[in-house]
Amino acid sequence: MQSKTKLFLTILLPVQILLIKIISLFPEFVEHFYSNGIFIFTSKVLRHVFGWIPFSFGDILYAILIIGVLRFLFKKVFRKGVAWKEVLLDIGATLSVIYACFHMLWGMNYYRLPLHEILKIDDEYTQEELIQVSEALIDKANALHLQLESNDSLSVKIPYSKKEIFEKTVPAYEKLNGLFPELHYHPKSIKKSLLSLPLTYMGFSGYLNPITNEAQVNGLILNYKAPTTSCHEEAHQLGFAKENEANFIAALTTMKYDDLYFNYSGATFALRFCLNDLYTRNEQKALCLLEELRPGIRKNYREVNEFWESYENPLEPIFKGTYDSYLKVNNQPDGMETYSYVVALLVNYYKVNPRVFQQ
Repeated sequence: MQSKTKLFLTILLPVQILLIKIISLFPEFVEHFYSNGIFIFTSKVLRHVFGWIPFSFGDILYAILIIGVLRFLFKKVFRKGVAWKEVLLDIGATLSVIYACFHMLWGMNYYRLPLHEILKIDDEYTQEELIQVSEALIDKANALHLQLESNDSLSVKIPYSKKEIFEKTVPAYEKLNGLFPELHYHPKSIKKSLLSLPLTYMGFSGYLNPITNEAQVNGLILNYKAPTTSCHEEAHQLGFAKENEANFIAALTTMKYDDLYFNYSGATFALRFCLNDLYTRNEQKALCLLEELRPGIRKNYREVNEFWESYENPLEPIFKGTYDSYLKVNNQPDGMETYSYVVALLVNYYKVNPRVFQQ
């Protein structure tokens, strides 16, 4: 009986893959019935179930999964006389269950409508428009830095703990309710990852557990990055699966909130995307704009770079390459290189609501 169940689940895997491929061709259907329907309910249930737990339950599940995989390999694969039929059925059935849970609980959001269509804005922009937004963000970042640090050569230090930052993200998301009614972030379920050190060596600031719907933030990252990272992972948690869209929502959330430290984190975060994109189009102009920033802002950027450089290791490119492939499989053809679409959202949102980009 057990073998028949495993066989059924294994056969079901390619059927699921084909079904998801067909559904992905109908983003309006996914948007209406899943992202703004089923997912709204299931995600809230998961946040109610796991959000109150003070530690990351999802990290515990990952640890159990890793131990289970190692046990399976040593017990059934790394031995003489391997029963390959049984092994393949075990693998197929497990992958089938994981694939189904992933898509039912969160993964279908990869196939919803693009964010620019939801916001009814364009997704194209000119170099002149990019420069205009970059200059607005430079003015905003400089003004915020002046308010937060009188010495123009010093970087801004956010005085909040990670827990305090997590608490502030809830009212920060409330500010977006007029734009995204579905982004009502309650209850919250965001935590420092128990796997923060491995995450740092892998080169990641955070992640969303799609099974428990817990937003995980790397507890070791600089506090300067914590507001945007937290809001990025919460954007995933609320159904915006694509990295570029989560980056845009994180920038918007932090810039609109009534907190100067959040505003500074968000403005400099958005500006970095714009300057990186401009650098690929007009290197000289990007460098000229960079020089307009107060030295302390450039120091904040350097501190982030130095933090990640201090953890560089030979395995990091492998992990990032694997994640890049994962993104490409899940409807993000540019993988981790998604500057242009983030910038397209920033530039075109600026056209309809420039006040967010002004101090």
